[in-house]
Amino acid sequence: MRRLSSNGITLAYDSFGEEAAEAILLISGLGTQMIRWADPFCWELAAPGYRVIRFDNRDTGHSTSFARHGAVDFETLVSLLMAGQRPPVPYTLADMTGDAIGLLDALSIPQAHVVGRSMGGMIAQAMASERPSRVLSLTSIMSATGNPGMPSAEPDVMTMMRRPAPDPVSDEAGFLDHGVAFARRIAGTVYPFDEEACRALLREEVRRGHAPGGFSRQLAAIALAGDRRPRLAAIKAPTLVIHGTADPLFPPACGQDTAAAIPNAEMMLIEGMGHDLPTWLFRTVARAIDRTARRPRPSMPGA
Repeated sequence: MRRLSSNGITLAYDSFGEEAAEAILLISGLGTQMIRWADPFCWELAAPGYRVIRFDNRDTGHSTSFARHGAVDFETLVSLLMAGQRPPVPYTLADMTGDAIGLLDALSIPQAHVVGRSMGGMIAQAMASERPSRVLSLTSIMSATGNPGMPSAEPDVMTMMRRPAPDPVSDEAGFLDHGVAFARRIAGTVYPFDEEACRALLREEVRRGHAPGGFSRQLAAIALAGDRRPRLAAIKAPTLVIHGTADPLFPPACGQDTAAAIPNAEMMLIEGMGHDLPTWLFRTVARAIDRTARRPRPSMPGA
C-alpha cells in the first residue's frame, strides 16, 4: 500500500500488473475500503494486460479521515432536504470525484478505464460525464443515477442502514455481528454467503483504519448529489452497467435506469446477484469489464 496527495487530501492506494499498462481504476462503495476489491478479482482484471488500481476513498481506511466533523444525523438530513434546505456537510460527491481525478493526476495517468460499485459507480458516472477526456470506458456496478422516481431499498434494509453500528474499538464483536448481518441481508439469492470470509474482511477493515461517522458523511454526500441523468446523456465512453436481479438496496430498475440514461450502454443483469460481488462472479465480471474496455471509442478511427 502507498499514499499520495490528491485534491488536498491523502489517498491510500495500491496496484496490480505492469505500471506501464493501460489502467483500470476501481472505486469502492459506501463506507467500504479498497480491499472490498479482493486481490483475486484485481489479479483477474490485470491478467489480460492492465494495471489495476484500487484506493481508499476519503473517510475510509488509510485515506484522510473527516471524523473531526462528527457523524451526520440521517433523520435531520432527510428533514432538511424535504424542507428544501441544503444540509451542511463536510464534503460532496463532487469532492470525491475530484479525489479520483487527482489520483490519476498524481500517478501521471492521462486516461483510465473506470469501474465503480454502488457509491463508487456514482463517482465513476460523474467522472465519465464531467471529465470525459480522462475516461476510456465506464463500468457502473450495482449503482444508480439519483433519479428520484426509482424504487427505494427494501424497508428493512433501510432500517439496518440507519441503525448505528457499535464502536469497533469498545465492542468489536458487536461491530462485526452488525456488519455480517447487513452483508448477509444484501447478498444475493443464488450464491452462497460466506460468513467466515465476510467477518474476516470486516475485521481487516477495522485493523486497517476506522473513521467514526464516515459512513454517515458519505451517505450525506450521496443524498446531496441529485439526479445525474441529464449529465449522463453526454457520456461517449463505452459503458457497461452490471446489476443483480436480487439487489435489495438498489433494485434492478436502478441499473436499467442507468443504462437507459447513457447512450449505447450495455446492460448486464446477473440472475440472483445481490448488492455484492461474490467470488463466484469474479471471472464473469472481470471478462465483461475487459470486453467493454476493448470496445471502439468515438475518438478512434472507424468508431
